[in-house]
Amino acid sequence: MTIVEHLDRPGVKLLATGGGRCNLTNTLDTETFMHSFGKNGRFMQPALEEMSASRLRSFFADHNVPTVSPDGFHVYPLSNSAVSIQQALKQCCASLGVNLLLGTEASSLVIRDSSLAGVTTSAGELPAASVILATGGRSYPDLGATGSGYALAVQAGHTIVEPLPVLVPLFTRETWPRELSGVSLQGVHAQIDLPRLRTDGCTGDLLFTRTGVSGPVILDLSREAVPLLREHGEVPLRINLEPATSPAVWNSRFENWSSAHGRKSVFRLLDQHLPSSLARIILRIADVSEETTAAGFRRSQRDAVLERLTKLPLAVTGAGGFDNAMVTRGGIRLREVDPKTLQSRITRGLFFAGEILDLDGPCGGYNLQWAFSSGWLAGRSAAGK
Repeated sequence: MTIVEHLDRPGVKLLATGGGRCNLTNTLDTETFMHSFGKNGRFMQPALEEMSASRLRSFFADHNVPTVSPDGFHVYPLSNSAVSIQQALKQCCASLGVNLLLGTEASSLVIRDSSLAGVTTSAGELPAASVILATGGRSYPDLGATGSGYALAVQAGHTIVEPLPVLVPLFTRETWPRELSGVSLQGVHAQIDLPRLRTDGCTGDLLFTRTGVSGPVILDLSREAVPLLREHGEVPLRINLEPATSPAVWNSRFENWSSAHGRKSVFRLLDQHLPSSLARIILRIADVSEETTAAGFRRSQRDAVLERLTKLPLAVTGAGGFDNAMVTRGGIRLREVDPKTLQSRITRGLFFAGEILDLDGPCGGYNLQWAFSSGWLAGRSAAGK
């Protein structure tokens, strides 16, 4: 077996995952895991049956990389370093006699009678009855993901669903987020608010930036927002800053403030629940003065503040590009690939694995698990052929 890698080191992108810690999978059951990938998630079932999360953890444990799940969901190597995963894979390749061709470009496929016959590379032509394209998408091109595999797939007759950068920060028309740059919130709920396209949304941590919003909840939401941006030009969001608190509870708080803390300003009472800078912004966009006392907090003002606390509006006008996208949405059209083997339905002997296919998941070990599972199935299928 030969691996053709155009960088001078293998697994470079792997080192950047999980902030360098490598969140290689998670603890979800298979059904929930597939559902997280959307309407195409069922395509993954054969690969996940071959290489489940538990089997993946066992594989690395057998290669001296035990894993842990400190929060019961995310799974990391015990070393807390992606390097240990990279080294284990390199050692596994070495023990199996895999030939690593580093710094080598694959420029075209050699196809005869609709079957793979080899690969043309910068080091010459390599004859092969089976080829696996595992070139990734276009996210983080500096780490090797240039989208080069798409051209090879097209040469073999495949269709490419337009690649888009996802798991990216979102840019807003509103400028007030820059005043909160660096402020983070835990456990907010964010959803898209387009007519007939309202989604269930996502819950997680949010980070305000100089250009808009980011953080895990926004990165996950970008999977839906980015394609909609291409279609609509602007995508409205609604953010519940404290989803565990119902509107009725907020109203009860307001009543309590009025009766028990009438002389205190609403601002000072609100910043007991939110960062002061955000409390100030909420009052400003609700058109409520910071000096307003709890006793003078009128019903119309309460309603305006409640609306911002539970349905804070933001208009998304742009998003991060491939340079800072964690994942690529789009890729090889799934109906052109056999999910049981990950072999092309068009060119015999051509297999696919990972992000090059039109499948992408949220943050949290989803995409790496798919990479490992699909790589395992494609490898076994190609070897069997």
